[in-house]
Amino acid sequence: MSLFDIPLRTLAGEPTTLAEHSGRAVLVVNVASRCGLTPQYEGLERLQKTYAGRGFTVLGVPCNQFAGQEPGSAQEIAEFCSATYGVSFPLLEKAEVNGAGRHPLFAELTAVQDAEGEAGDVQWNFEKFLVAPSGRVTRFRPRTEPEAPEVVAAIEALLAS
Repeated sequence: MSLFDIPLRTLAGEPTTLAEHSGRAVLVVNVASRCGLTPQYEGLERLQKTYAGRGFTVLGVPCNQFAGQEPGSAQEIAEFCSATYGVSFPLLEKAEVNGAGRHPLFAELTAVQDAEGEAGDVQWNFEKFLVAPSGRVTRFRPRTEPEAPEVVAAIEALLAS
């Protein structure tokens, strides 16, 4: 099964896959509403607005595995993201990104090495995985801001190819 065929569910509970974003660059991010990094939603939304028309989307995946920082229901998460950060990008249902219950999507994504050559577990909320239309993945750790030069350069490179 390819990365694009892994069954997913939207925050509203509807079935989906990454294949629904075929031909687009997708920035998959595990998100949380009560984290010190939560303000990264602002940068993620700016990326969405800047690049959506060129074949890009952010895809948020709420996760409650890090200090219980995403305890809300799907409705609470949707309301928080919309009201607080004006999030327009799609959100998936809450998922585990590490451990025995790790979602199959993150089983694939965490096998990818970051810039320092390290693969393995997601370190914290707001880890980013840029999935190219070809399926190639570039990984950015949580403290890398969404609009950091290396993230923007990677997105621009995919959109130019």
